Amino acid sequence: MRGQDLTTALAAEHAAVYAYGVIGARTTGSLRVTATAAFNAHRARRDQLRALITAGGGVPVEPDAAYRLPVTPSTPAQAVELATLVERGVTAAYLELTASSDATVRRMAALAMQECVTRSYGLRPEIETFPGMPAPAPAPSGSGSPAPPS
Repeated sequence: MRGQDLTTALAAEHAAVYAYGVIGARTTGSLRVTATAAFNAHRARRDQLRALITAGGGVPVEPDAAYRLPVTPSTPAQAVELATLVERGVTAAYLELTASSDATVRRMAALAMQECVTRSYGLRPEIETFPGMPAPAPAPSGSGSPAPPS
């Protein structure tokens, strides 16, 4: 188990808890119910990661006092956009943990990623090609196909 990977996932969970707190405070109805469920799920994963880090002799990273949000939700559409971005970010944070030599950590990371993708899809029914993976770099403009060897 690599402590830095656990710390990366923990930091992402701290940010998710913060973001869903903001989303919950700025929404109503079914969207607030969804945000509250996500808030609780991320809080549970956060606590699980803290326990894993502590059990391994590490010191869990503490949350920041506040986080810069990519979207400050003032409409339901903006709340959904922020939630979707949060879920994608947390999915990416767990990616390296799926390669852990510790089967318990691998399973936890895979389940966490699955839950994030499911929540994201429930908010906005679209699926990334490889959830959690960075997008491929765009091809340089004007490069076209490589010239055949002469």
